[in-house]
Amino acid sequence: MPTKRVLVSDEAKEVIDQLREQHGPLMFHQSGGCCDGSSPMCYPDGDFKLGRSDVKIGEIHGVPFYIERQQFEYWKHTQLTVDVKPGRGSSFSLEIPMGVRFIVDSRIYTEEEEADLDPVERVDA
Repeated sequence: MPTKRVLVSDEAKEVIDQLREQHGPLMFHQSGGCCDGSSPMCYPDGDFKLGRSDVKIGEIHGVPFYIERQQFEYWKHTQLTVDVKPGRGSSFSLEIPMGVRFIVDSRIYTEEEEADLDPVERVDA
């Protein structure tokens, strides 16, 4: 089975479930440094305009996860894990009014994992 590029914690899954119940289908976009640093941002599906410079690196808990291509080039050797922490971020992400914020942890792939990664999908906008 290919190595997943992005994972999600159980705590983040619970927040995603609450957001999905309230907002319907969702999407994530990994910020490239604006607003809340490099936080993963959660939006109602389609509310964030994707462009040709974005790539889909996987899905977490049934939600597509996108990242800007140059940011991906910087992080392509790392597996990302979306988690949630108490505290109010300064972004436009849906979880902010809940008093929590999504964060991303990363670790470098092993050689074996890197040799068998999930493919990246280009966004054609």
